[in-house]
Amino acid sequence: MTPMLDAADTSPLISRRLTPPTWLVVALACAGQFLVILDVSVVNVALPSMRTDLGLSASGLQWVVNAYAIAFAGFMLLGGRAGDLYGRKRMFLVGLGLFTLASLGGGLAQEGWQLLVARAVQGLGAAVLAPSTLTLLTAAVPEGPARARAIATWTAVGAGGGAAGGLVGGVLVDTLSWRWVLLINVPIGAVVLAGSLRWLTESRAGDGRRLDLPGALLVTAGLATLAYGISQTEAEGWTAAATLVPLAAGLALVGAFLAVEARTAAPLMPLGLFRLRSVASANTAMFLSGSAMFCMWFFMTLYAQNVLGYSPLGAGLALVPSSLAVVLGSKLAPRYLPTLGARNLAVLGALVAAAGFAWQSTMTAHGAYLTSIMFPGILMMLGAGLSATPLAALATSGAQPSDAGLVSGLVNTSRTMGGSLGLAVMSTIAAARTAHVGSGAEALTEGYALAFRAGTGVLLGGAVLMLLWLPRKISASSVN
Repeated sequence: MTPMLDAADTSPLISRRLTPPTWLVVALACAGQFLVILDVSVVNVALPSMRTDLGLSASGLQWVVNAYAIAFAGFMLLGGRAGDLYGRKRMFLVGLGLFTLASLGGGLAQEGWQLLVARAVQGLGAAVLAPSTLTLLTAAVPEGPARARAIATWTAVGAGGGAAGGLVGGVLVDTLSWRWVLLINVPIGAVVLAGSLRWLTESRAGDGRRLDLPGALLVTAGLATLAYGISQTEAEGWTAAATLVPLAAGLALVGAFLAVEARTAAPLMPLGLFRLRSVASANTAMFLSGSAMFCMWFFMTLYAQNVLGYSPLGAGLALVPSSLAVVLGSKLAPRYLPTLGARNLAVLGALVAAAGFAWQSTMTAHGAYLTSIMFPGILMMLGAGLSATPLAALATSGAQPSDAGLVSGLVNTSRTMGGSLGLAVMSTIAAARTAHVGSGAEALTEGYALAFRAGTGVLLGGAVLMLLWLPRKISASSVN
């Protein structure tokens, strides 16, 4: 047999060997998403230990959380577009590498400022990594039921990362030290990096275009400044200059970004995307849902520890059923998507979550675990899982392949900025109510309950918006 025939006979085998199994691409993408979302919440239970060990002030302690969130939100769109232009696999590896190295630096920090710098670099790495996780997944799985199942897995893993933060952090702090809430990312990141180098294939859709640097700088500065202003509300209030000045500056920078994008030949954010009903409506719904759902874990953890007297590990264990519920909701969503339709399923999820929030708002200072944490928590997170999958699928449908990374970044930006704004608003509402009532467990409970009532209203409003605005079904050209 001739060499030419030999080559022809073996080329299909080589092709199969070089093409990674779809499940492996999904697993690697989901692992990256899990790390990103986990680090939003895992440090919460470690904050007291960090303060004692590094001598952080109260404001410095707040910045352990905010440094990550601000960098994450501010650079998300830039990370998404960079993946489109320079390669999704490349940006996935760059983001994961930055995230892993910053986790190592934070875990070894000897001074407070070193920890804050490491958290900011972690957020930057997460902003580059997160958009690529969804884009790699959608590129590997064709549209249809298979993609819906893959997005559901991605959603469940991301939600599970946020839910597992309290439990993982509690276990690590109680058994090892606060440093391991960061150091645990290093071996996991190294394994995912090795697997990604070996199995992920490169994809891009830049068509030789250059990155829109003026637009990138304006939107990054605008979102970061807005996130900073939002983070100031809890300590300074909404009317203080320390809050109003960065909020106004952030809005001005975002306005300048929109003006630049309208005149740029190759914009970072093609404004025509927002004429796509699926993209505009789903991201708005994602923003509203995130503003309520992000608060759930924060206030439930505080209620369990500050009112009911749970330990950090006990509080994490108490929320395990809620964590399982969000995974269950995310896995059930693809099953009901064909029969109910994306819009109806998203509305159903929002209503189920609203019922859980309403139940949780009846909490008392002497509540029983089953009725004050477990059952309302299951409803809240089951609804979150049911609605997140159709919203993510709608938000990524209808856009051109060249904008896939950007739209994925927009999904994460909507959810993150919604969560940041929602937490700031709800924290202010809860603190004001507590101060009005007095002090002690009863006053704290009153504040937390009011926050959950406000979350109920946000979710009900979101359900109405979804019913009126979301497209009925997912399609590749959702323009009306």
